Amino acid sequence: MPFSSPRSAVELPRNAAPSPLFLALLALLVLVASAQASPGPTRGGLTLRGSAGGAPAEAVQLATDISVDVSGPTARAVVTQAFRNTGADWVEGTYVYPLPEDAALDGMKLVVGSRVIVADIRERAAAKRAYEAAKAAGQSAALTAQARPNIFTNAVANIGPGETVLVQITYQQTIPVSGETRMLRLPLVVAPRYNSAPAALDAVSLDGVAEAARDPVPDRARISPPVLDPSVSRPTNPVAVTVRLRAGFAVGSLRSATHAIRVTEAGPEARTVTLADGVVPADRDLELTWAPVPSRMPGLGLFRETVAGRTYLLAAVNPPETGPDAATRPMRDVTFVIDNSGSMSGASMRQAKAGLLAGLRRLTPQDRVNVIRFDDTWDALHPEPVPATPDALAEAERFVAALEARGGTEMLAPLEAALADPHPEDGRVRQVVFLTDGAVGDEERIFAAIHAHLGRSRLFMVGIGSAPNGHLMRHAAEIGRGSFTEIRDLAQVGERTRALYEKLESPAVTDLTATFSVPGVAVTPGALPDLYRGEPLVFAARLPGEAQGTVTVAGRVGGRAWSRTLPLAEAGAGAGISKVWARSRIGGTETARITGRLGPDTADAAILALALEHGLTTRLTSLVAVDATPRRAPGTPLVAADLPLNLPAGWDFAKVFGTDRPGAEPADDGAARIVPIGADGAAVDLPQTGAGILAQLGLGLLLALMGLLLCAGLRTGDLR
Repeated sequence: MPFSSPRSAVELPRNAAPSPLFLALLALLVLVASAQASPGPTRGGLTLRGSAGGAPAEAVQLATDISVDVSGPTARAVVTQAFRNTGADWVEGTYVYPLPEDAALDGMKLVVGSRVIVADIRERAAAKRAYEAAKAAGQSAALTAQARPNIFTNAVANIGPGETVLVQITYQQTIPVSGETRMLRLPLVVAPRYNSAPAALDAVSLDGVAEAARDPVPDRARISPPVLDPSVSRPTNPVAVTVRLRAGFAVGSLRSATHAIRVTEAGPEARTVTLADGVVPADRDLELTWAPVPSRMPGLGLFRETVAGRTYLLAAVNPPETGPDAATRPMRDVTFVIDNSGSMSGASMRQAKAGLLAGLRRLTPQDRVNVIRFDDTWDALHPEPVPATPDALAEAERFVAALEARGGTEMLAPLEAALADPHPEDGRVRQVVFLTDGAVGDEERIFAAIHAHLGRSRLFMVGIGSAPNGHLMRHAAEIGRGSFTEIRDLAQVGERTRALYEKLESPAVTDLTATFSVPGVAVTPGALPDLYRGEPLVFAARLPGEAQGTVTVAGRVGGRAWSRTLPLAEAGAGAGISKVWARSRIGGTETARITGRLGPDTADAAILALALEHGLTTRLTSLVAVDATPRRAPGTPLVAADLPLNLPAGWDFAKVFGTDRPGAEPADDGAARIVPIGADGAAVDLPQTGAGILAQLGLGLLLALMGLLLCAGLRTGDLR
């Protein structure tokens, strides 16, 4: 088998090696791809940009194996990506892939034949220079870089004809908790992003100095890989997944709302989970949830890890339950914002509508309500929230029912409109429920706007669909001092919206602080968030030495003071907590930069120092692996390959990208355009952001020409 040698060369622990099912799948792909049969007319493939004068070639897509070990509150993942070159040219392959938004990516290995090259963490520019130099010299090399906290790229240089290489990355993450339920989410596909266009004109200041128009998404090309049209291309990028769960308590329910799974018991607290279908196309995120045996709810507390003489703590503390008598139900202004852009078509639109309608039905006449919808335009049902009378709620339901998915995703203006507070002194609780898949590329503009306009409002993000933008959702909710809820199919709408709207109706645990009895402790996040029903307080801390003393968590519940003190010596053993702390600290520093609380230079210096100390891939650092031995002979051409992604399950290609197919009418909806990838050797175009301007200009010129000809004809008839 082609992968036997690389697999043995990696010398990883047994549980980190690619699964036998994955290796068998790769062997089958190699055999199929090595055959000389010509592809059928509907076969989708990886199109390589050929050498000068040569025709584009087709190659086999990447295949991926994901192995995850869950230990209590943290998870360690090993992702093995296989690149197979079935052509006659030397190839450089580039692949865009997702990771969890809180992933601390800290390792990468490149396996070429029997050689294993371990990557180094370097400053981003230095890593890029090393990679480009190795590529030019004919050496095998790999570069792992962050495009967003949840979007990464792997570039692999000098893959020889008929050769397979493995790139293996490792990351650490925390396990979110809501009530008794724990969740592991494995993103498997990067949803296409709508990228707002730069301003058409340069800005001119009052003193007459012109400034170049700022591009809201300057790296749009890096986050816009080619996407397969499922109507003309079969699914690609097969994935195998194995999760080994050690929960730390007796496991009760364990299920996945996104994939059929096979569960093997390994004791009361341990399970092994694989996909029932063995391998699946990478077209939707995988979600796995589990809960303890009823009445066996574990007491959340402290976990610790000692690294380089420092103690790192991960704390998860349950606030007191707030029953119906804990406080009177507050009077609220609730504004629902619903995304009806093209990416929300089909199942996503139905989920969003159902989630919004469920919220409307829980309002009472003492509440006030408004609904805002947006695509590349936006409308509000009312200029400001109105009393939630039966007539007003019926009008809102009709407004929502009439919505159709179309156009682009211009999120900034409707967000600012929802946060606008015309009566800041009326004492009501202001809540914004934002339902979207978050498929935008200008996340930093959104975060800055939330910070600037939040005021007394609280922002609750509801992620919709098979591959929501977790980075946008979770971070927006954090800055907006609300919470993040995910709805992946209609079956989840009732359960998850009920939990969300109960949070909105319950008093929050506010003014939270964590105070240590020892000095010199660095806590992250720096400002602890408000909490809602069923949410534990989770934070990480770094102590200067051994864990000594206590930590006291305090806050206010319904106007009453509450506190809980935990002895640090009782912290249980944890793994990867130092990485979790560093990643959270980096995220907090990025937020301070985006919101203007830290200058760019100060923030970058802090992020770079943390990333290099803990070996993490960030906006400023990358992992690079270079084989010392040149392999491609001087003068031998190297062709480039941008590996295509599947369209997320449930998305409509035409609604998102238009109908750029032969014989189809182009859709002028402001969305990005991607030429479908087939087997005909057509060039692979990256997503663009124009609003169909070239088509409009062409149509305008054609109509003008027809008008001139018509006028000339009429004038000739009159002369006769």
